[in-house]
Amino acid sequence: MKAPACLLAALLVSSLAAASPALAGPSDTPMAAVPAAPELDAALRSLWHGHAVHTRDYALAVHAHDTAKAQAAADAVVANAKQIAGAVAGFYGQPAGAKMLDLLAGHWGGVKALTDARAANDQPAEQKAMGALDSNAQAIAVFLSTANPNLPERAVKDLLTTHVAHHSTQIEQIMSGDMQGERSTWQAMQAHMDMISDALAGAIAKQFPDKAS
Repeated sequence: MKAPACLLAALLVSSLAAASPALAGPSDTPMAAVPAAPELDAALRSLWHGHAVHTRDYALAVHAHDTAKAQAAADAVVANAKQIAGAVAGFYGQPAGAKMLDLLAGHWGGVKALTDARAANDQPAEQKAMGALDSNAQAIAVFLSTANPNLPERAVKDLLTTHVAHHSTQIEQIMSGDMQGERSTWQAMQAHMDMISDALAGAIAKQFPDKAS
């Protein structure tokens, strides 16, 4: 049986905490611990939260049939992806940053396609977008685990799979006008962004202890 994403995330952070006790925390909140590199952790949290905010803004604008706001949100997603790629390049070099940007472009392409498909009630396009998002999550997991041995591929893939599921649920709720349900999803999505950011920051701090702060 496949382990839940939250369990794999906890195992990932636990493995990092073994080498860096500052990452250890209460057993029920493994991600709430003091990070080994607080500045890096805060920066990554801000960047990944930006991704969630801008993709949500795009879905809201599409649902409202506001083309201008949708374009502005799409532009913001791309700008945010460039910032995340730049952060990766700062540790792994420009080629890795370029690869990260390409992978993030694939993620955004899938999210945008899913949003547009749900808005148009186009089920074949929706299924295609979900397939693309799953393949992209696998590609990102392979890339990150190859770059950093402290990021197990399976754990990263499950973190990203949960992220994609949040996108999917949120988009469906927005398009159906279920904003009460979307508020709960939005809270869960933001908390999960912290989980992803903390795992990445912890792994980078372990790999580059003299560079991360």
